[in-house]
Amino acid sequence: MKYQIYNEDCIVGAKNNFKDDSVDLLVCDPPFGINESTMDKHYNREESKVIDGYVEAPPDYYKFSLEWLTQAKRILKPNGSLYIISGWTKLGDVLKACEDLDLFLINHVIWKYNFGVYTSKKFVSSHYHILYLKKSKKAKPTFNTNCRYKDDQRNGKGGSLLYQDMEDVWIINKEYQKGKAKNQNKLPEKLLEKIILYSSNPDDLVCDFFLGNFTTATVAKKLGRIPCGFELNRTAFNHHLPILLKSPSTIFDN
Repeated sequence: MKYQIYNEDCIVGAKNNFKDDSVDLLVCDPPFGINESTMDKHYNREESKVIDGYVEAPPDYYKFSLEWLTQAKRILKPNGSLYIISGWTKLGDVLKACEDLDLFLINHVIWKYNFGVYTSKKFVSSHYHILYLKKSKKAKPTFNTNCRYKDDQRNGKGGSLLYQDMEDVWIINKEYQKGKAKNQNKLPEKLLEKIILYSSNPDDLVCDFFLGNFTTATVAKKLGRIPCGFELNRTAFNHHLPILLKSPSTIFDN
């Protein structure tokens, strides 16, 4: 299986490499526009393990969002799904771009993670926003209700595991990867696994415009989907692509 994974800007690359209505699921974690390349000083981690070359978002965040989302909408299948992970700082620009493109917001999920940056003069930010969208109001995207839990599965207190899993506040810990090379930020595999299982099927094309640590691609492959996407940072691309190609798949091999 040949993957469509490119060391290119996603806006130009999508125009050149993807046809209209060709992708089943898009999961995108764009740069937040908050000078992420300078954030090592806020975290207790070994800077030598952070991959160089992180590409910041352009100054005009709304224009940037509108341009990449235009391509995302174009290549998304009529009944496909789009997930956007965002911080709160530029969330207004992202929402405005989605509205201007007539993308339909299905859910606004809050992802609560296990630690935030220490503050003393304001509340600690310890969550991100996940926007779950479809191409139009009439679209009927894949949603596999029982992909993780059956209707009758209960927790220790008798509560429904399915109901808990489908609530729009997700408590998923970030991953500690001590000693491993990584980009500025890495999404946890459990987060991507949940999104991909609910919103795609085996052999579906799962695309990430900002591959970063290739977590979306790695989890998609593991779950038998076909990963594709873009990473502009050549150092990160050259580091993570060989790892992806060697990673296991439940359905198919390269």
